Amino acid sequence: MWKLLLVVTSLLSLSSAYDPTWKSIDSRPLPQWYDEAKLFSSTGECFQCLHIPALELFMKNNYRPSFTYPDFAPQFTTEFFNPVEWAKIFENSGAEYVVLTSKHHEGFTNWPSNYSFNWNSMAVGPKRDLVGELGAAIKDYTTLHFGLYHSLFEWFHPLYNIDKENNFSTQYFVDSKAMPELYEIVNAYKPDVIWSDGDWEATSQYWKSTEFLAWLYNDSPVKDTVVTNDRWGKDTTCKHGGFLTCKDKYNPGVVQKRKFENAMTLDKYSWGYRRNAKLTDFLTMDELLSTFIQTVSCGGNMLMNVGPTKEGTLIPIFQERLSEMGEWLRVNGEGIRKTRPWIHQNDTITPGVWYTMKKESDGSVSVYCFVLKWPTSNVLSLGVPKPSSNTQITLLGYPGTLSWNKGSGSGIDINIPAIPFNKMPCKYVWAFKLTKLSNELKHHLLKFKPGQF
Repeated sequence: MWKLLLVVTSLLSLSSAYDPTWKSIDSRPLPQWYDEAKLFSSTGECFQCLHIPALELFMKNNYRPSFTYPDFAPQFTTEFFNPVEWAKIFENSGAEYVVLTSKHHEGFTNWPSNYSFNWNSMAVGPKRDLVGELGAAIKDYTTLHFGLYHSLFEWFHPLYNIDKENNFSTQYFVDSKAMPELYEIVNAYKPDVIWSDGDWEATSQYWKSTEFLAWLYNDSPVKDTVVTNDRWGKDTTCKHGGFLTCKDKYNPGVVQKRKFENAMTLDKYSWGYRRNAKLTDFLTMDELLSTFIQTVSCGGNMLMNVGPTKEGTLIPIFQERLSEMGEWLRVNGEGIRKTRPWIHQNDTITPGVWYTMKKESDGSVSVYCFVLKWPTSNVLSLGVPKPSSNTQITLLGYPGTLSWNKGSGSGIDINIPAIPFNKMPCKYVWAFKLTKLSNELKHHLLKFKPGQF
């Protein structure tokens, strides 16, 4: 029932006129606040996923024979949902925006929609405007941006099934449900992100996607700040829209030409809360940060999904991961926020090393070297950074500069100090900052321009 995305951000004003064509829509640059963002964290409650055939036996053994899908709605109670508490947890995680699921594929809206009579969070279940409450908490108590996930299609809606039977030659569902809801949530809640989904059975022409996006970018109350993804029709995924999602858990491992998002889960097997999950089913911080660093190094953001309970709580292991991510970013965020892919994503000598770069305000360039495993010797050998006589190296979170020697070939050997465990700057994944590299290397770094990714 919930899906929430968090991301690390800033802000830019955009002003232009866009036509309802993909050529025009795709020409819109990403707002700077999103282009500089790196981390999402998302939450999803999957009471709506219980139709999956693998769970039929569980349903048979645990629910009365006459139990129907709508009977789940009253069990979605959210009596412990505290939107201010959630907002503070997300802000403490180091994220800078939140995206909540307004509606998933079963059609239940988490706001009192005029187009979902008796199947919304005000009419049944919570008896609350969940979208409005979290949106207000985000805006009133944090510096986070607020966004909304929305599923275009619905599994059970009769008008959608009629359109599908007609091979999508009719648009009864689009005109009466899907598009009116999108306009409604934008005007009512003014989200800075519209994260579309449920697009894969029909084309963007059926969904009237370009018409909506042209309005969103030209005339909506968030026209200058809003960002969108690529799930607007089966012809658009990984091709058109704002940032690209391509597929769930998309982590290409090589630099991409456009900004992308790695939508992944902390629970290795589910987007929603699972009562029977084991500790080993959740990503460790090492695994989480490894995925995060690889994604950022290749030019992407990472969506980090956590699933709350039907009572509206975040289980302790999810809170712990969010808190640990915040601790890590407070030390290493300099090498994450506002960075871009370097000419190399990983090293040629030492495995488990990934790079980012940042153009500083004075025009210089800094390269950040993320080491997934702490070196076992007192030297970290790197093959791709080319030092100059003025090169300086620091370890984020550790005082002073580190000495270095020219390595084999044109690389560099960093001398690692003997740091007591209780004096380490962080527990996982360490970042070395390299400045004043060779002019030849610096020239290549400056080829990366804002908005390219």
